[in-house]
Amino acid sequence: MNNIERRDCEMAYITDASVLEQQLPARRMMQQLNNADRADFDTLTRLVKELLGKSDGAFINPPFYCDYGFNIEVGKNFFANYNCMLLDTAKIRIGDNCQLAPNVAIYTAGHPIHPDSRNSAYEYGMDVTIGDNCWIGGSSVICPGVTIGANTVIGAGSVVTKDIPAWSVAAGNPCRVLRTITDEDRKYYFKDREFDEEAWNHITEMGLGGK
Repeated sequence: MNNIERRDCEMAYITDASVLEQQLPARRMMQQLNNADRADFDTLTRLVKELLGKSDGAFINPPFYCDYGFNIEVGKNFFANYNCMLLDTAKIRIGDNCQLAPNVAIYTAGHPIHPDSRNSAYEYGMDVTIGDNCWIGGSSVICPGVTIGANTVIGAGSVVTKDIPAWSVAAGNPCRVLRTITDEDRKYYFKDREFDEEAWNHITEMGLGGK
């Protein structure tokens, strides 16, 4: 097997010339994206569409960094804020209506623990999956092989090393589940602050106010 095939099978591989060649289009598009007029939303949207392997209505506030682009699949209405880094050696799959706060890093790439093995230049990539309607807080890190269930919130500054179930509020280093999200949370916008009547009526008109 060549190193591209090994990488795509989640086997140990070496970044040789053929692997680097696959990164060149993304590097060129990132150069354009990160140097584009930040007020030219049409150009930013077009470049994001070209860069990502799969997207529908995605928007990214540059600067943004990735390895390949084609290994990133995001659902509808994806938003990533400033200084997002998606190391997509393996697949990164993100569902609909997901938001990444500033400085979020998702790593599929990793290296052996033992220094002799690490110095061999072998590395690996393990898929990361994030379900629908997730919000990843600022400066969080998601490590290789992690799955985050739908409708989950990851608190700012978290380091996610293990899977997190759906409908959870999770935070910390290492990240752990703090509580389950319930229907009671629907009426609050920040801690114990409830939506005012005007905002709540608007939410209800959108069909998002529950039963």
